Amino acid sequence: MSVRKKAETGYAMAQDAAAQTNDGILVSIICTAFNHERYISDALDGFLMQKTDFSYEILVHDDASTDGTAGIIREYERKHPELIKPICQTQNQYKLGNLGSVIIRKRALGKYIAVCEGDDFWIDPHKLQKQVDYMERHPECSLCVHAAYKVLPDKKKLRSRVRPNRGDKVFTAEEVIEGGGGLFATNTMLYRSEYDEVRPDFFKIAPVGDYPMTIHLANKGTVYYMDEFMSAYRVSVKGSWTDRIFSDEEKVIIHFGRIAAMLDAIDLTTNYKYKDAIANAKKHNEFRIKLMQGKFRELKSPEFRDFYEALKRKEKFKIFVKQHLPYFIGLIRNQ
Repeated sequence: MSVRKKAETGYAMAQDAAAQTNDGILVSIICTAFNHERYISDALDGFLMQKTDFSYEILVHDDASTDGTAGIIREYERKHPELIKPICQTQNQYKLGNLGSVIIRKRALGKYIAVCEGDDFWIDPHKLQKQVDYMERHPECSLCVHAAYKVLPDKKKLRSRVRPNRGDKVFTAEEVIEGGGGLFATNTMLYRSEYDEVRPDFFKIAPVGDYPMTIHLANKGTVYYMDEFMSAYRVSVKGSWTDRIFSDEEKVIIHFGRIAAMLDAIDLTTNYKYKDAIANAKKHNEFRIKLMQGKFRELKSPEFRDFYEALKRKEKFKIFVKQHLPYFIGLIRNQ
């Protein structure tokens, strides 16, 4: 039977297998949510529509949401108790220094972990099947990712996308490090759970979870990118982590400082195996800070020239306008 034909009855098989035994679960889907009342149904529906020839489980962690997120999750659990296994906290664990992804990871039974946050969603019913098929054929692969659309809260697609390459590609650890946290969308990640049983110490000082995880996995094996759009990554979500951090210059500077410390720890942990890539990643973040601060002359200095030249023409034009607009306005006013 072909994979596609198997997949047609995969969801029913997943339900039956999961209901009969936990031992047969191949994939554990991990979903963290906080005040995602408007979005969590999209995430859960994306999980439930997966057509597979293997069983999977859906682990959801609600971090004491103050809206109706927990109630929606409980309703889905009532309808699909054999698949959806939630934890709805009564006290916010993030404020206590506990990550929801770590809490639910300890409950995962699958050989593979698939990740999707509560405000994102999957759009391809064969996403898991495609990724698992590749991983099963390539035991050297530690992480499989794919392309993702960027969408607004109302699901409107943006022209900008998370597409790190045109065509399938095996990414090196150096490329993953230099690509930064935005190289892959988090909700595209599927990786081998054995590599997440014990996390290196650099995770303890990391300000984010996905970037150090991709580096860790790239150090364990190969990273395979599928050039297919199988998920949607929401942007401009009010109150999201990105909204809170990148709307404040001081917070951005602090964030990149913590990223630099994390990269230094990774450098030490890997015995300086990726020292050049780590140095470039830190320099690129310095470039981003100067861009945000409007230090346009420094952007074109020899120190940052490579990063400036790598910008798209549209981005360079924006820099030119911001740099010279005050001068032109001054000329007009003096006429």
